[in-house]
Amino acid sequence: MSLEEFKAGGIITLKKQHPCGSNNFRILRTGADFRIRCEGCGHELLIPRNKLMKMIRQK
Repeated sequence: MSLEEFKAGGIITLKKQHPCGSNNFRILRTGADFRIRCEGCGHELLIPRNKLMKMIRQK
């Protein structure tokens, strides 16, 4: 997947669930680090780009 596919406001599905049970996250910010928000509980995470690319199941 190319970086152009990931823009702020997009929703991604990760391989592992968040503790609240949701797999879906909204992208809030892109760059060297991605800020994502859980769609289930609203918890925000700041994850390095290379780690997030390995965690993504689908866009």
